[in-house]
Amino acid sequence: MSAPVTALYTALLGLLIVLLAIRVTMLRRGHHVGLGSGDNDALRLVIRVHANAIEYIPISLLLLLVLELNGGPRWLLHVFGITLVVARLLHAWGLSHSAGTSFGRFSGTALTWLVIMALAAVNIVRFAALV
Repeated sequence: MSAPVTALYTALLGLLIVLLAIRVTMLRRGHHVGLGSGDNDALRLVIRVHANAIEYIPISLLLLLVLELNGGPRWLLHVFGITLVVARLLHAWGLSHSAGTSFGRFSGTALTWLVIMALAAVNIVRFAALV
């Protein structure tokens, strides 16, 4: 069984994760820090941006994959996928520009949580309908 919709969003978000990792690597090299943040606030911030993506993207994609493999409507998969990509871009942009509250950070977090909860709910409802 194939999952082309999830493959698309996994690829896009995989690229985002790599770009965020490159930012960490470049800043570490520029500040001669081999591990951790070297007590550098800018480095600590880009590490956190990358780590946050790593924390939320995998479970989101797993829920999307399960829905697709179980025959979820393609249009709904794209709604979730597009929203997730936008959410993660907003979050990365917002947190990269301010460690405090910002529109990007708040809306990116809210949209990410909304996608995760909605995907979980849809998967639970679809499961209950089959039992």
